[in-house]
Amino acid sequence: MYNDLIKDFAIKKDAVILAIESSCDETAAAVVRGGREILSSEIMSSATEHVRFGGVVPEIASRAHTAAISLTAEKAVESAGINLSDLDAIAVTYGAGLLGALLVGVSYAKTLAYALKKPLIPVSHIRGHLAAAYLVDRDLRPPFVSLLASGGHTAIMVVNDYGKYEVLGGTLDDAVGEAFDKVARVLSLPYPGGPNVEKLAREGEINVTFPKMLKGEGGYNFSYSGLKTAVINYVHGKEQKGEEYSKADVAASFQSAATDILVKKAVQACEEHSLKTLTVGGGVAANGYLRENLTEICEKRGIKLVLPPKKLCTDNAAMIGAEGYIQYLKGNFAALDLNAKARVDLG
Repeated sequence: MYNDLIKDFAIKKDAVILAIESSCDETAAAVVRGGREILSSEIMSSATEHVRFGGVVPEIASRAHTAAISLTAEKAVESAGINLSDLDAIAVTYGAGLLGALLVGVSYAKTLAYALKKPLIPVSHIRGHLAAAYLVDRDLRPPFVSLLASGGHTAIMVVNDYGKYEVLGGTLDDAVGEAFDKVARVLSLPYPGGPNVEKLAREGEINVTFPKMLKGEGGYNFSYSGLKTAVINYVHGKEQKGEEYSKADVAASFQSAATDILVKKAVQACEEHSLKTLTVGGGVAANGYLRENLTEICEKRGIKLVLPPKKLCTDNAAMIGAEGYIQYLKGNFAALDLNAKARVDLG
């Protein structure tokens, strides 16, 4: 019965979509209209529960999602000033992320879609980060270049059409966000690593030479494993010899090495493909140093930069609603046997 309903569902241009995101330690829900207008966005985070463990504990995250999912979704609908009956579809992150955490969101979304007799839209968390740009610039249209910089993925791609990407290059090992987290640990900084590395870097100078991976080779590919190892070796070497060093300088130098190459290759992609618009997505796009450098160089090169505010770079449900709308227009609806996936394809 449910499958027959979504099969013949009539598409609406200004569809109102409730989006659910539970891929990591944020339980998020948002209501988005027409894929571009945020009517509400609610987030309940369990990050403080993970601080003492130095990272996200999957079981704790799953339990927190279970406790918060219904309340968060209800609050999003209420804040949007609508009723559940006003919704046209339910979008949910089905991957990538922590499997147990994803299952909480997927299970809730399936139940709600069935109860309301509304289409269920499966959304890739990765594509959600890319779609956040549509919430910032309502006139944004493909083609353009997109830089993805997150905890799990680093890539540069050309967006040829809505939902159609040509991946120019990506990381060959660690993602840039992973590198930030690992460097934070070696510097004895608390979780979450990225914001704390950035905070410490503000107090330091860029005066330690670290490798800028694949700077002159590899096309648009990246490699962060060597950079991470270089930082670890530098810190351990100083400590083993009893030599003094500045953690702030290490943080600043690492941050520069990790992000300068992102700026260089993203701008290079725009120029080589004769595209004048660059969008950026992913948690690392919240990094202030990266944002300043991107803004400066894009202004100099005459490139339009679509840079979401920090709250739309980190995990949120509004971006899932934006990508959900693209899939909605394509009629990409899921049956009630939709399952969560820890990994999904980048493209």
